[in-house]
Formats: sequence, structure tokens, C-alpha cells
Amino acid sequence: MNATLNNKTLLLSKKGMKELKKSIANLEHDLQRARQSLRELDKTTGHDERFERIEKLALLESIEAELSDKQLVLSTAKLLPTKRARLQVAIGSVVDLIDQQGRLFRYTIVDSLEANPSDGRISIASPLGKSLIGKTARDFVEWSAGMRANRLQLVRIM
Repeated sequence: MNATLNNKTLLLSKKGMKELKKSIANLEHDLQRARQSLRELDKTTGHDERFERIEKLALLESIEAELSDKQLVLSTAKLLPTKRARLQVAIGSVVDLIDQQGRLFRYTIVDSLEANPSDGRISIASPLGKSLIGKTARDFVEWSAGMRANRLQLVRIM
């Protein structure tokens, strides 16, 4: 979200854009439910409901804040360009890497907002993401994670 605070364009993959829009739709639905619940509580007059009202107001504020943040992100988000040079790794690139044991790894380089390593989407700001930017096929990529050094060979950029 820091990209939006600086009024920079945020580049998202189609999947990232779809997930962001779905998240906004879910928050809008949650907001409607929270408002309705609060209206129903306003119809009661007992003092016991005061704490419940405070909790519901806090939930409403939380949903509104998260929704506002995501709408701000969406307002500056654009889809990754589809026609880009595939000679060097850049944000939006899909890369195939191979380790010394011959295992193949496929990652998509994305903005931190949509990074999910378990889904194969790594942040451009991660140690691996940083070391991949600007590399070409057959280059070796090295980065360290704590005391451990890692080395993979870049075999393909898509």
C-alpha cells in the first residue's frame, strides 16, 4: 500500500486484480451487514445493548477503513503490461529456476501486495525477487536467507 501513498501506479497481475476486486466486494457486503445489524440494535432501548453497540461500531469502523484502503489501492492499480521484453526479468515476469539437484521452480514476480509464495507469486521486494530483477536466461541467481546462501539458475523467462 505504500505505493499508493506515493501516488505511484501499482502493477498487478490479472489474478491479483481479480482478488483485489473480490476482496472489495466482500468488504462492501460485510459493511452492509454491519450497518443493518447496527440499525436493528438501535431499535432496542436497553442499557445492556450499549456494549454490543460499541463493539458493532468498532467493527463498522474497521471494515470501513479496510475498504477505504483497498479502494485506494484499486484506484492506482493497473494490469501488468502483456507485451514486454521477455529478455530480462521484470515485475510480471514468470520465471523458471532450477536448483543444483535439478528441481524446477516457477515463480511470478509481483508487487508485495499480491505476493503469496505458496501460490508461486513472489514479491519484487523479497530477497529472491530483488536478485532476479534484470537477470536474463542462464544467469545464476544468488541470495541469502539468514546464514544460508541460496543459488538457482534462471532457465526461462515468460
